Amino acid sequence: MMIEPEFWSDGSLWIGLSDHEEEGGSLAEFALHELKVKDWCFFQTSGSEGRRKWVGLTKESLLISARAVNRHFDITERDHWLMALPIYHVGGFGVLARAFVSGSQVTKLEGKWHAAAFVQRCVDIGATLASLVPTQVFDLVAAELRAPQLLRVVLVGGGAMSSELEQAAKRLGWPVRRTYGMTETASQIASQTLEDGGEMEVLPIWDLRIDDEGVLTVRGETLAKGYASEEDGKWHWHPISAESGLRTRDRVELWTHGTSRLLRFTGRETGTLKILGELVSLGAIQERIEALMVQMGLHEGEAVVCDVPDARKEARLVLVISGMSTASAESLIAALNQELRAFEQVEKITAVPMIPRSELGKVRLTELRAML
Repeated sequence: MMIEPEFWSDGSLWIGLSDHEEEGGSLAEFALHELKVKDWCFFQTSGSEGRRKWVGLTKESLLISARAVNRHFDITERDHWLMALPIYHVGGFGVLARAFVSGSQVTKLEGKWHAAAFVQRCVDIGATLASLVPTQVFDLVAAELRAPQLLRVVLVGGGAMSSELEQAAKRLGWPVRRTYGMTETASQIASQTLEDGGEMEVLPIWDLRIDDEGVLTVRGETLAKGYASEEDGKWHWHPISAESGLRTRDRVELWTHGTSRLLRFTGRETGTLKILGELVSLGAIQERIEALMVQMGLHEGEAVVCDVPDARKEARLVLVISGMSTASAESLIAALNQELRAFEQVEKITAVPMIPRSELGKVRLTELRAML
């Protein structure tokens, strides 16, 4: 499904449906008759934890975000997007908004994701832009596929991309640029500058602050209006205050360099747990796992760190693998544990048929814990 140009001004409501189509009709009724809103878009949150929610964004907020991203990367009518993300997530939908306001062309990648097919399609259409998630970048690196010559920017979001994966992609010519954002912000909050090695620059549409724990609060005109959630057959609305903003679950660092505001993502509040009374970041350990897989050439299968309850230590860490040999997993753990503190050591390997992930490749930790 693609979006026609008149969509942006026709006053219609849009709901990004993927697998929960039974909710679409009742959510639309709730939005139109109880919230009394039009010109809104609803996206299901794609986070790894928590109850399913729908984020309400105005079409105008999506267009404001698109203009800011276009200015940051000098996106014009001369560009051509190859869209490899689903439009029922804000990452894919944002591509359509950027194309609309810039006049650039969009071609949708058909069928299931396949790294080689993506590269060939880029060549066929002369793509200059793409937006991917780290899992897709990993697939390109694992297959040792070089970037097409005309591709000038690949935006990478939806999760943290390790520096090792970033550098491996750049060695193959991929012009990857790290981005940071969330569904509630209609796409990006900060993007890496075009220069290699640059930090992520905060887009001027955002007012950001961090608390004493480094947790980010976001304010701005493109912030979502709130969340809709269904419980026991009844819809509920949870507004986001435009004045106080949204306190995220993300820890970041913020600083100023010249006239630019810069941001570095350091971890998620929900990805932190305690082992023997010490704080442990699952996100940081997962980044090391992915970096080591690149360094060690372990391109077959998946490996994810997960916590399980432990009566003595509060929690212990397990390496969950799918499609990876035990020998490879043991080598990975050996290398990983050399870098970890004693209480962070991964103690066990567990194989599962498939790692549960969202459509954007994020591990669904709640489901994974239930499997274990």
